[in-house]
Amino acid sequence: MRSLLLGLLLGLCSLVSALSAVGNKLLVIQEDESEKDNYSQFFKDLEARGFQISHRTPKDSSLSLFLHGVPAYSHLLLFPPKSKGLGPELTANVLVDFINQGSNVLLALSSDKSIPSAVSSLLLELDISLSPDRGSLVVDHFNYDTKSASDKHEVLLLPSPDSSRQDVKSYFGVQGLIAFPHSVGQVLGNASPFLASVLKAPATSYIYNPKDDSGDALEDPFATGTQINLVSAFQARNSARFTVFGSAEALQDTWFTASVQLPNGKSEKTSNQEFAKKVTGWTFKEQGVLKAGAIRHWLDEGAQKSTTDLTVLDVNPSIYRIKNDVHYSVELSEWQADHWAPFTPPAADNVQLEVSMLSPFHRLNLVPKQHTANATLYTSDFKLPDQHGIFNFYVEYRRPFLTNVEEKVTVTVRHFAHDEWPRSFAISGAWPWIGGIWVTIAGWVAFVALWLWCKPVEEKKVAGKR
Repeated sequence: MRSLLLGLLLGLCSLVSALSAVGNKLLVIQEDESEKDNYSQFFKDLEARGFQISHRTPKDSSLSLFLHGVPAYSHLLLFPPKSKGLGPELTANVLVDFINQGSNVLLALSSDKSIPSAVSSLLLELDISLSPDRGSLVVDHFNYDTKSASDKHEVLLLPSPDSSRQDVKSYFGVQGLIAFPHSVGQVLGNASPFLASVLKAPATSYIYNPKDDSGDALEDPFATGTQINLVSAFQARNSARFTVFGSAEALQDTWFTASVQLPNGKSEKTSNQEFAKKVTGWTFKEQGVLKAGAIRHWLDEGAQKSTTDLTVLDVNPSIYRIKNDVHYSVELSEWQADHWAPFTPPAADNVQLEVSMLSPFHRLNLVPKQHTANATLYTSDFKLPDQHGIFNFYVEYRRPFLTNVEEKVTVTVRHFAHDEWPRSFAISGAWPWIGGIWVTIAGWVAFVALWLWCKPVEEKKVAGKR
């Protein structure tokens, strides 16, 4: 009995301490179980943040990403296998279904291991291209570790991700250098709005296949400089996240606290451990998660305009009249570590409301009016257009590295009723016509009166001669 209570208590504690906003079940796919010890510190960090880690191999007969048609895990971590395949339970179609149902994937690659066809097919679905030459890696002769890669220059030393972009800096920025050994470079397509670059290769780098002795790879490389991405992020329409991490070795214990040296002789400790926390924190939705709370709208005119008491107001009516004044409000929250906090967009950025039928009639900035303990209240006042029909109050907020907010409220907008039109005498433009009517009536009455008052002249009879 005591052991049962202890187990329940430990389970409750792990649930409370989970830092992800969507769940803490993490599946790790690693073909060689003996390599698990190489990532011991990486897994300890994940467990300390509340993740329940399940280790499986691609050939495990009990492996399945789904249970009763729904994802059995909230997150998936794929390490590069030695074989060319991942098995029937990890095909490209299965992984796409896993993402489409809202789960997150972190894919680690390595130039020392083959890239399965399922992974290549999945990356092509996401508009991410890899070098067609097997074993290709990113090389840089100016930014490398002189201790471990003095000859091949395949251990890249990189600064913190692009500090010029505030969103990248806030979610992935670290202090110090990041070591990327045996990294696989990715090239992102230009057409997809769902892709974003997290960490780019230096301008002096290129993709090179050391097994190619013909020299063609050096004359016409697959990609060079900042075309090469070492860490790429994809966020789907349903806000599911997929991250490609170009160097699985960068997550090993060896590089978490390694001492590296640049060609200029400068030595320092790597920041791989902190960078791994940043990347996994974003991928597994510990950061950059938004939520829309209560949505309210009501008629903002007449007696209701002078009160904010929701018990008195007719909140969220289904029908309005054209030219009504309407008040709209929505609560937005952002996940921070283990709780929901008020959301504040970056400077010069606005949350907008669209009042639309087939196309927007209004596109308005929502103004932050009030902050509560876990949300920010955004409001806007507007007048409905002079057009009846079915309208949507639509809030759509999509920004890089933030989950999408998409909230739609549908209302009916009717015409004026027959007793709601203003009287003719209240319309100044109608006064000439009203005056004309009364002048006509007065003239007709005057004419009739004059006609009745005037007596016809009697004709005199003249006596005729007989």
